Amino acid sequence: MLKKNAFKSGHIRSRRVLLATAAVGLAASGAIAPLTTAFAADDDQQLVAKAVNALRDAMLAGDGATLRAMTMEQLTYGHSNSRLEDKAAFVSSLDGKNAFKALDLSDHVIQVVGDIGIARHTFDSVNNLADGKTNTAHIKVLQVWKKVDGSWKLLARQASPLPA
Repeated sequence: MLKKNAFKSGHIRSRRVLLATAAVGLAASGAIAPLTTAFAADDDQQLVAKAVNALRDAMLAGDGATLRAMTMEQLTYGHSNSRLEDKAAFVSSLDGKNAFKALDLSDHVIQVVGDIGIARHTFDSVNNLADGKTNTAHIKVLQVWKKVDGSWKLLARQASPLPA
């Protein structure tokens, strides 16, 4: 039962303010949660982009330690000629070697789904050959990255040739 002086004391007004504040808080948290998720996805997209570029830099430098650290044990690395390499073969093929004279990535598209990052790009390189000559590659690449303990690691890569 309401007391006659309830309106004067502000008791009912206090409950209304409390309920209104709670309703606004709940509504705001519902509106903010998707924004927080969107910002996290944007952050992850940028982190995947940084990982793609760091992998490129490690490949260009022949930095085996970085290549090992950035790839998962289950790595499957597919070349545009359908040749597949596991992690050991991939790292071994570049570790301490000057395999590339130049390596450029363009046309980046990155999508993050949970702890999986999907990166697509065009890969243009000038490759150093054993006989001192060079050749070029102009291919499309799909990379699959997995977030492991806060770091993005390469799980899979597949390339396909592009018309000359």
